[in-house]
Amino acid sequence: MSPRREKLTSPQTRIALARGNRPAQHLLPIPGPVDTEAARRLFHRQRRTAMRTVLLLSVLLFGISGAFALFPELGQLRFAQVPVSWLLLTVGTYPLLFGLALWHLRSVERTEKRAAAGKAATRGDQRSKERGRPR
Repeated sequence: MSPRREKLTSPQTRIALARGNRPAQHLLPIPGPVDTEAARRLFHRQRRTAMRTVLLLSVLLFGISGAFALFPELGQLRFAQVPVSWLLLTVGTYPLLFGLALWHLRSVERTEKRAAAGKAATRGDQRSKERGRPR
């Protein structure tokens, strides 16, 4: 007689099989119709903001490197036995990077709010036109 075969499954498979075909509760509802032109304008504004952020980031990082190249005495200057150049790199840049990220986030959020306000105003205009239309 041959040995009995055993089926091996991972714990995740067992959990998934035990769950069955229940609908997923975490899915978002399907959005309504999209105004493609408004979405395109929003995308262009956000891309412009992103390009500005990347440009400022480049200026910040390359500017610090350029400052070290132009002023080599920053490498010899010491504060508490640590070179000032190291302090600028480790302590000075992170608050600037954080500020830049915060500025970028706020600008993008402002752009989205303006787009949403414009969309709401457009909807209001359309509704008032629909009410005035004779049936």
